[in-house]
Amino acid sequence: MPLSPAAAAWSYALARLAALFAIATAGGLVFGNVAVWVVVTLAGYLALQITYLYRLHRWLRLRRTTEPPDLSGVWGDVVALVIRIYRRKQFHKRRIVQLFREFRRMTTAMPDGVIVLSPERDILWFNRPAAQLLGLKRKVDFGQRINNLLRQPDFVRYLDGEDYAQPVILRAPLSPDLFLAVRAVSYGAGQQLLLVRDVTRQIRLEAMRKDFVANASHELRSPLTVISGYLDTMVDDPELQAAWGPPLNEMRRQAERMRTLVNDLLELSRLEASDDFAPEDVVDVPGMLSLMRREVLALDRHPETVTLELESSALLLGSEAELHSVFWNLISNAVKYTPADGHITIRWQSDANGARFQVEDSGIGIAAEHLPRITERFYRVDPGRARKTGGSGLGLSIVKHALTRHGGVLEVESEEGRGSTFTCHFPARRTLAREQIALGAAG
Repeated sequence: MPLSPAAAAWSYALARLAALFAIATAGGLVFGNVAVWVVVTLAGYLALQITYLYRLHRWLRLRRTTEPPDLSGVWGDVVALVIRIYRRKQFHKRRIVQLFREFRRMTTAMPDGVIVLSPERDILWFNRPAAQLLGLKRKVDFGQRINNLLRQPDFVRYLDGEDYAQPVILRAPLSPDLFLAVRAVSYGAGQQLLLVRDVTRQIRLEAMRKDFVANASHELRSPLTVISGYLDTMVDDPELQAAWGPPLNEMRRQAERMRTLVNDLLELSRLEASDDFAPEDVVDVPGMLSLMRREVLALDRHPETVTLELESSALLLGSEAELHSVFWNLISNAVKYTPADGHITIRWQSDANGARFQVEDSGIGIAAEHLPRITERFYRVDPGRARKTGGSGLGLSIVKHALTRHGGVLEVESEEGRGSTFTCHFPARRTLAREQIALGAAG
């Protein structure tokens, strides 16, 4: 089996050393005083190695200007190894420089701004669009903390959080008329990449859409009220022919459905237009849920079993009207999509982390592909069934926006054919123990 280059070099070096030792011994035996011959020979060999070491060290220091030394044995193998490592290093260095130049050209050509942040959120690099959108200056803002340059509270809260799935919308520092979407992407050892995009056109289109929906819904209220009034009068008219009864009742049903849709649109527009958090009025959730259960049982059609599990007497701080809308939307959805022989369980719980409102049903369930979109306005899992039950497709969207105003989140678990569970999580700062109310009243 052939030896590797390194093993061959060391074998040659050891063989040469053994040969020198043998020659020194032989010389000592011939001319006398073997020890002196061996010491002198080894001293000469050591001087040669020191000379090789000096030449190698000098070449390593002056590698850019001097040629590599012509050394034999292990030293030559070391020189060859250093040359290979240096050439590999030079290749990777050129490759990295090339990649960095391509990255800079690519980010410069991008219409979006790109900012590279250190783990301490210092600005390491940014491209030209980022400088234009955020008013950053090269050489001046490098090394500055991004929090010191963008002090908008929404942006600071966004960076301090852990969920970067959705971008934060900010006003441009140099032009308040411009809206920017900033999204953070984590990579490496705590580093972040900020992507900045001008979304002014989208924001204005969304504002126009919301204004149009709100204005159109408001304008529809008056004619709907008139139509409903005339329909009620005609239905109650004893002189009206009996044949007109079914058509008029159907028109009344459709008018009522349109009125519900208009009211939902107005409620959703109001929630979307409000960026503030909900007020902190004391809301008796257990009492509200008890009344809702009685209302469900009073309906002409409801599941066979409607159970209310009040595992906590905690109260909520928020808007009573909005919380009523949240709870009733989820409960009425469960009623609509649960068969008559099914069951619904309504739960109210609380602990040190906050409070939870939960509605569990044994209804038709929701397929997994629909779950990410069920809170979108007008999105319906089964359009045909939704029209039949009179749904507007806005209920869960209203729930989502109202929960956001209360600092809460909606969690949905569902399996098609096996029912659904909707859970509203409220933060601890929005919960209030009933004992605190009693103590406050006593004080």
